[in-house]
Formats: sequence, structure tokens, C-alpha cells
Amino acid sequence: MNARAILAKLRHRQTPTREELAWMAQALADGGVSDAQAGAFAMGVCLNGLSDVGRVALTLAMRDSGRVLSWNLNGPVLDKHSTGGVGDCVSLVLAPALAACGAYVPMISGRGLGHTGGTLDKLEAVPGLTTQLDEGRLRDVVAKVGCAIVGATADIAPADRRLYAVRDVSSTVDSLDLITASILSKKLAAGLDGLVLDVKVGSGAFMKTRAEAQALAEALTKTANAAKCRTTAIISDMSQPLVPSLGNALEVAEVMRVLNGQATGPIVDICAALGGVLLTNAGLAGDVQDGADAIVRAIRQGHAAERFGRMLAAQGGPVSFVENWQRFLPEATVIREVKAEEDGYVARIDGEALGLAVVGLGGGRVVESDRVDPAVGLSDVARLGARVAKGQPLAVIHASRSDEAEAAQRAVRDAITLSGSSPRVPDLILERVG
Repeated sequence: MNARAILAKLRHRQTPTREELAWMAQALADGGVSDAQAGAFAMGVCLNGLSDVGRVALTLAMRDSGRVLSWNLNGPVLDKHSTGGVGDCVSLVLAPALAACGAYVPMISGRGLGHTGGTLDKLEAVPGLTTQLDEGRLRDVVAKVGCAIVGATADIAPADRRLYAVRDVSSTVDSLDLITASILSKKLAAGLDGLVLDVKVGSGAFMKTRAEAQALAEALTKTANAAKCRTTAIISDMSQPLVPSLGNALEVAEVMRVLNGQATGPIVDICAALGGVLLTNAGLAGDVQDGADAIVRAIRQGHAAERFGRMLAAQGGPVSFVENWQRFLPEATVIREVKAEEDGYVARIDGEALGLAVVGLGGGRVVESDRVDPAVGLSDVARLGARVAKGQPLAVIHASRSDEAEAAQRAVRDAITLSGSSPRVPDLILERVG
């Protein structure tokens, strides 16, 4: 087997065999293919797709390109994954809430991809914290705290590590097959008993239509369940940011307001929906509503905050972060309001454009080697359906330089559409699959 033959098959719209995909995954992991060949493979899959059998084969091959964990704990090992959105900091709330409900959560997460923020980048806005734990330390944190949020080590799905970076810089992010294989290769390598997937749809998501989201949800659940990991997907709306902030430190601040009981809203609702499914599937709740109620109690009674604080400390963050988070998070030097130029209702928000504005401020990556500024981003983003008067803020820009703030200001104005009539705001939870 060789890369040229496999790439030729993809070019002719043929799905490589299971053995060929296994060879390619191992070659991605050990450097047996060049960067050009890795990019060509990603583009070939993105343009021409794989069959259902090919998708499962690629996912399992990428999982098996490295180490697959197993656990011996006194509770189920569970996890959640989002397909990507803006203002989506659910993982930072849900992981400790699940731990407070008796689950163990070894959450292997990723960095920012395209216009969406990355869970690891958000966590690393906390000073001193590391998301790169070796296996021994990961096991210790999960056993003692109940949750850890980390990046994949070099020996966890190394094929995905290589392909993930290639996808971000080769415009092959929004491929159903590559998304499925990327997500599930890492999750299945974590040795999970159960998984829930938050498949986003809307202007801030990779999947812009309900049909695309349904196709991805079905691909993910079919593939994961074929690998004997009980998996359900929730399709949720991303026609506006989940929380009114975009940017790493700004989203951590939103998480702390939720965990400390100072904020509610969509983020709590979606944590309840996702957690309710997970706890029910794992036998920790009688039904989905009981599970959702347990998640909400864990948040409101401070149990999730306590677990979150212990997790941060165990991963190198400040011991007193939960109590004194305002003094630890970095702040931008340029703060500027984007004011409405007319009266109206917020009728549409282009979430992808807002996400790209944050990338332009330095809050994300254009190329893999870019450094992320944790302080920059947008806060106080107006919500869909909100009535704003001329001169009132649509958002607040947090920048490191005035020229970058001006560019973001133009982008925000273009991304938020006002109307004379109040729009219909979509439901947050749209469908459950699997």
C-alpha cells in the first residue's frame, strides 16, 4: 500500500478499503506520509466523502493508531462533545456537574478550529493551568476529582493530532466524515462507557442547516454505537452565541457566573439536556428529566463549582480560583462599545462572522503556529429578539490594539442585523438522535 494509490482512489470517488484506511491512519501517526499527502487526503475525503463502512473504518483506525485507555472506577466513565459553535463553554460547566452526580469524566478536548473557540484554549486562560497531562496524572485527577479536561497526549489517537492540524489550515474542517473520525477517535480512545454529542446547527455552527446537522448526528451515533460506546446526540440551535461572550477569558468569566449562581439561561438548559441523557444512559438517573434535574441541582447548590475548583487546582491552576476568579483572568487593554445606529430588534446574528472577528483580534488561530491572546474577544453581545435603541451597545469589544478594535467594530456591525419587527427565536433543543 502507498499514499499515492489511496489518494488516487479518493480522486476517483472510490472509498479506500479498511486495510488502506488503517495504513493511512498509521502513516499519519508515524510520519509515513508527507504534509502534502496528509492535506490531499483531507481534501479528498472532504470533497468526495466515504461510505458508511469507510467512515467507521477510518474512525477505528485513527483510534487504534495509539493507546486506548481502560478504567477501573466505582462509577461510569462518561463524556460529552460539541461539534463546535460560538460562545459555547458547556464543557467547563457540564464536566464538573457530571462529576458531582457520580460520573467520571476524562474529557479529551481540542483547540479552536476555524471560527469556533476551543475548550483547551479557554481553560488555559486560567494562569498556571496545564491541559497537557500524562496518562498517570490524568488517571490520578479523574480518580480524585471526578473530572479532568485535557488535550490528547501524543499516544492518544496520534493520527487525529496530525489530521486535526491539517484540517484547520486546509479548509477541510466542515467534512462529515472527518468530523466524525476526529471526534470519535479521541473519545473512543478514552475508554468511555457513554457519550453524548451536542450537534450544533445555525449561523455559528459548522452545520448551517437542520439536514446537515441530522446527517452528522446520525453518522456520529451510528459510528460510536458500532464501536460499542452507548451514544446519543442532541441537535441544538446555534443561531446566536450560547453565552453573550466570545473569547477565552471572557467565556471562563461566564462559566464562573453560572457556577456561582449569578447567571442562568441557555447554557444551563443545554447542560441539563445533555447531562440528563448521559446520566440516564449510564443508570445514574431514572429518566432524562431526573437526570436533567440532578445536573441543575449540582450547579445551583455549588457542587459543580467545588469540583471545577478542585479540577483547576489539580491541573496547576490557582487553588482559590473559584472564590477569586476576577483577579486571575487577564483583561484586554482596549475596551470599546459597538453602538446601534438605529432602533430595532435583533433579527439575525451571523455567529461565524462574530467568531472570525474574535480570531482577527488574536483570540484564535489563522495558522497552527499562531499564539492566542486569552484576554481579547466580545462581551455583552445582544441576544436575538432583543429590542435596542439607537446608541445602545450591540456588543463590547476587548482588544489589544485600537486598529484591531476598529476592524472588529465593523465586523460586529455587519454580523448583527436589526429589524422593525420582533423575530421568532428558535428553540434551543431541536432534536434527540440515537
